[in-house]
Amino acid sequence: MRTNGLNAFKRECASTMSDDKHSSTDGFLTQEYEEWMSRLPEELWDIPLSNLAIPGSHDAMSYCLDMKSPMVQSQPILIRLLDRLFRCFSRPVILRWATTQHKSIGDQLHMGIRYFDLRIARKPHDSSNYLFFTHVIYSHLSVLETLASVATWLESHPREVVILSCSHFEGMSAKVHESFILSLRKLFGSKLCPRMEAVPTLRSLWSNRWQVLLSYEDQSAARYPELWPAIPYWWANQPTAQGVINYLDGRKAMGRPDGLFVSGLNLTTNLCFMVLEWDQSLRTLSQENWDQLSVWLQKQTPGYSLQSLNIIAGDFVGPIPFCPLVIALNQRFLLHTK
Repeated sequence: MRTNGLNAFKRECASTMSDDKHSSTDGFLTQEYEEWMSRLPEELWDIPLSNLAIPGSHDAMSYCLDMKSPMVQSQPILIRLLDRLFRCFSRPVILRWATTQHKSIGDQLHMGIRYFDLRIARKPHDSSNYLFFTHVIYSHLSVLETLASVATWLESHPREVVILSCSHFEGMSAKVHESFILSLRKLFGSKLCPRMEAVPTLRSLWSNRWQVLLSYEDQSAARYPELWPAIPYWWANQPTAQGVINYLDGRKAMGRPDGLFVSGLNLTTNLCFMVLEWDQSLRTLSQENWDQLSVWLQKQTPGYSLQSLNIIAGDFVGPIPFCPLVIALNQRFLLHTK
């Protein structure tokens, strides 16, 4: 059975790597990527998660941004002023360039995403206890209702593991942090993998029925054994595929971090670029650069090498065959270890 599973995995990966341009976008939801971890060859069950290739979603919740919400206070004062004076013009522009995903978190899970970049904040002057996701503006879905759907999905996928990276936390006091952390502990319960020195393997996670590695990018996390520290994110801050590739190759040349880390394939623009490229959006820009990024991606390898990759995060993971290509990199790791 072990050999048959490995051969099936090889065939699937070879098919994915050979021709991603002709894959059906709708097909990603019906293929078996929603259980790709449980279908990995047994040779990979004892490899730390930090040495596997894991698909990730950059700004995972930006598909549900609320056009009517306030602007996040950390945005530059010029942008906030323009938004206040010319909201009817600024909001459509913000939505075009702040939206990095168009699939729901449930769809992203089904497609194979296992790392979620979650930027969390409390709205200013909000008397409720609700927290929301942010990217320039706030989401209309609240944090806990969204994560409750993740917990429900995990119940029906007991051998799948997710990495939730919670960060930013704008407008959150120490009291709000404490309340939020207690809610997270209650929501995920025994599914939370406790913080440890060594990154766990799939086999150890399965044996303990742990399904969630919860990274919490705030000093309050140190008091709670269920919370992991911030996960390094290689962010190129470049508007072109070549700029992203040059940056990532440069980071690789300096060696990877010891534990979990993220390589971002996401493009970044500034206000000047948005004005000059008024007929573009982040989605069209991402799709135009995908071919070049995918060629680079297919040459990468996870594993123990100083130049290996781990979590790979992208934008608009639905319209492109992002997850199949990242998952297929685990086959390259198997080939390199033989």
